[in-house]
Amino acid sequence: MYALGSSNFMKPMRFAGAGILGSDQLQNPDFYNWNKVFVRYCDGASFSGDAEGRAQALLTGCSAGGLATILHCDDFSARFSRDVSVKCLADAGFFLDVKDISGKRSFWSVYDGVVHLQNVREVLPKDCLANKEPTECFFPAELIKSIRTPMFILNSAYDSWQIRNVLVPVSSAPDKPWSSCKDNIRNCNSTQIKVLDAFRNTMVGAFKVVEDKEDWGLFIDSCFTHCQSLYGISWNSEISPRLGNKSIAEAAGDWYHGRSQGEKEIDCEYPCNPTCSGQLPP
Repeated sequence: MYALGSSNFMKPMRFAGAGILGSDQLQNPDFYNWNKVFVRYCDGASFSGDAEGRAQALLTGCSAGGLATILHCDDFSARFSRDVSVKCLADAGFFLDVKDISGKRSFWSVYDGVVHLQNVREVLPKDCLANKEPTECFFPAELIKSIRTPMFILNSAYDSWQIRNVLVPVSSAPDKPWSSCKDNIRNCNSTQIKVLDAFRNTMVGAFKVVEDKEDWGLFIDSCFTHCQSLYGISWNSEISPRLGNKSIAEAAGDWYHGRSQGEKEIDCEYPCNPTCSGQLPP
């Protein structure tokens, strides 16, 4: 009934490494620059128990965490027995391999650097690697083809982060009109909207592979936002985005618990959805 016996009674703490966890090279010469994970004392049995747990598990993440969810969904699922309902929810992690408005694949160098620095090749689909470069296989459109665990993909078809950093990066858009547009889609002119619609169509096209995955779910709205599962206003509120007359929370919950069939909703083009509030996270 207190912090050493249950995480229910824990208070937030600041992780300040010292000793073997310290980041001072003089004090900790052999381990100062290692990645560190601090697991808090919380079960009173040195994590030695084998008590029956809940028969449900959901792996989720947003943005880079959404991509991590896609990458590790099957591995996460494999750690549970077959009688556990394991599913994954990837929020705003569906990054596209597209050219920016200057005609360059400027985001490719970012992905390529990650793939080679981290030796990501080891976790990429082998069938993809047989025909393509590792960097190509790191994009979600390729990754989802081989995933076996049921997944719910939550994404904006006009993902604000990707529009700002992938489609219209600073290097490709020095002029003020594009700067204003990528800051707020409501500032875009008709020509710019056509560019954003093409981006949206590329994303929607990438989800066709999911159509045959009966136990998968989609909630692809047309709101200018990024990361919708972490904010109450977008997850489930009076002004949250709605598709099929459901909020994100309702659609994801019905999908996970099997309360309805075919939870695959893809929004029409901007600005068709009146529930896309300007108060959503940018």
